[in-house]
Amino acid sequence: MTQPWQAVVVGIALFATMAAYALFTGADFGGGIWDLLAGGTERGRRPRTAIDASVTPVWEGNQTWIVLGIVLVFTAFPTAFAAIMTSLFVPLSLALLGILLRGIGFAFRHEADRVRTEQSAGALFAASSFLAPFFLGVTVGAVATGRVRTDRTGNVPDAWLNPSALMTGALFVAACAYIGAVYLVGDSHRRGDEGMVRYFSKRALAAGVVTGVFAGINLVFLHNDAPYVFHRLVGAALPLLIVSIVAGATALGLVLIRRVWLLRITAGVAVGAVVAAWGWAQYPYLLPTSLSLREGSAPTASLNAELVVLVMAAVFVVPSFVYLYWLQQHEKLVVTEESGDLVRAVARENKTAARPKRPHRVLEAMVIGAAAWELLREAVARMRRK
Repeated sequence: MTQPWQAVVVGIALFATMAAYALFTGADFGGGIWDLLAGGTERGRRPRTAIDASVTPVWEGNQTWIVLGIVLVFTAFPTAFAAIMTSLFVPLSLALLGILLRGIGFAFRHEADRVRTEQSAGALFAASSFLAPFFLGVTVGAVATGRVRTDRTGNVPDAWLNPSALMTGALFVAACAYIGAVYLVGDSHRRGDEGMVRYFSKRALAAGVVTGVFAGINLVFLHNDAPYVFHRLVGAALPLLIVSIVAGATALGLVLIRRVWLLRITAGVAVGAVVAAWGWAQYPYLLPTSLSLREGSAPTASLNAELVVLVMAAVFVVPSFVYLYWLQQHEKLVVTEESGDLVRAVARENKTAARPKRPHRVLEAMVIGAAAWELLREAVARMRRK
């Protein structure tokens, strides 16, 4: 049975959005993971400084991708959205909590006045960088197993408490650590910090190996827990899987020989290809073997509206992100002497604005007098009624 072309296009856009989230926010999560593993205050000072320099300008904007993805699912595929949100309420809530706490920790770490508060906020940011990708991965793994179905209501623990879903969560954490380390190698090289290039290169290699091992283990689990997706992965989607493996291995080779100019591209291809392989392996199902694109899609008019919105996003949003990343890569979003002067000027202005002003005595007297007159008039009126 053929699927509506509008649903197919929106589905492709959805997986492209997930790939963008995995690449950009995944790198942010990876930065948080390496922040947590950097060691004590003195030992981890340089890595954390490098991580802050890479993450600070773009981390808030990168959350746009998950917002766009959620909107696409609940407007274009409402039946699948309802089943996923109810069956996987617990892991999704924990993932959302991780995203929320991560933002709180990162913001407060830069504004804290006390060392202990700064350390606590930094620990919150780093720990949440584990929590969010793990439970997002668990959600993806649960959907792939086919245990999320429209005929199951309420929270379904066995949908995500299974080897495939949990291993997918671990795979997401390892992949974020890998892509984060790779991006930090490139950023450190651009800044001319060879010490941090060596530091993050070692961690990129370790995370790449762990990611490959976890991916192999997950395939074994998928063979038992998600037979439809597994057979499609090693069948129709195998070319995409091979592209991902080759690109990932190439990225690790570039790390070894210190050739960083193609590093981001190969790492990005590795992540994008594996997301595409998952989407192609699941096709034509939104929920494997239980809900197809045709059955779970919104009415055609809604899908057409989605396509219009996607075109508008491609015209207005994507160029904005390209410009943001260009600014970040060209060190245009860092604090300079001029921006320091601007910050001090704003602080002085805020201090002046916050200074309490003396009330105008004549105006104050008029207000008090009017209030007293109204009270007196009301009292006289009550006495007359009695």
